[in-house]
Amino acid sequence: MIADAPEPVPYDELSMFEDNAAEAGIPWTGPPAVRRESVTVVPGRQLSALVWGDGPAELVLLHGGGQNAHTWDTVALALRRPLVAIDLPGHGHSDWPGDARALDPGAMADDVAAAVGVLAPEAGTVVGMSLGGITAIALGTRHPALVRGLVLVDITPGVDGEKSSDIAAFLAGPETFSSFEEILDRTIRFNPTRSVSSLRRGVLHNAVQRPDGTWTWRHQLGRPSQGSGLHVASTDFGPLWDDLERIAGPALLVRGDRSPVVDDADEAEFRRRRPGDPVVLVEGAGHSVQGDQPVELARLIDTFSTGR
Repeated sequence: MIADAPEPVPYDELSMFEDNAAEAGIPWTGPPAVRRESVTVVPGRQLSALVWGDGPAELVLLHGGGQNAHTWDTVALALRRPLVAIDLPGHGHSDWPGDARALDPGAMADDVAAAVGVLAPEAGTVVGMSLGGITAIALGTRHPALVRGLVLVDITPGVDGEKSSDIAAFLAGPETFSSFEEILDRTIRFNPTRSVSSLRRGVLHNAVQRPDGTWTWRHQLGRPSQGSGLHVASTDFGPLWDDLERIAGPALLVRGDRSPVVDDADEAEFRRRRPGDPVVLVEGAGHSVQGDQPVELARLIDTFSTGR
């Protein structure tokens, strides 16, 4: 006899904001106005996004590789400003391009530009973390009207395999898991400084339960069965230093003081390429500054984007 599949784990993607706020010490005034929208970027393929607030979006937030738009939930709650958080191609609820374009900065930027043109055409600042920051740099040169200010969260074009080895190791893990507890346990092992409650929310947003009760990631990176062994560590982003230098608007580099992804040499090169643009080191933060110190990151974004 075949055993019955486990009961589905309940999931409502817009139901956890109060938990985010409580954990970060953000006053709760009731559920925020958030909706999910999708934009067709090429025929047959869509990019999905979370649209925060009812007014015209002032900010665009781009997550890192293997993440999704919900990585910004606590930052968005702290900002209390209209914004759009986009699922990059092959992540979250966005469609998978099906080939190496998923990590090609220009291709990602073109997709994001199509979505921003519909959902946030007047946004003044683009915030990109890790792979989202690489995308934002390419966006700034290919579609300069959409990037009037740039915040890079723990990323520069100097990222390489050694600096991102922990990310690559996590993405190279199993494609399927027998239970929610198994996929959560692996996530906890790779994120020892984060609370279990925050990681549980993150996994619920970033994984999906199959009809047989097993679990798999929503994103498509590092998945041979889908024709992708792709991850950031295998890609050379060095040529984007020139693109970063050409972006006309101001830029801010935010580093996590516990992160190996941006080192002092990267900071020096950023300062050489962008003299006069600020660099901020956030204490108590690893690579995912938005997860480790979301309120401080929100403050930095707000100050940068309103003080120009």
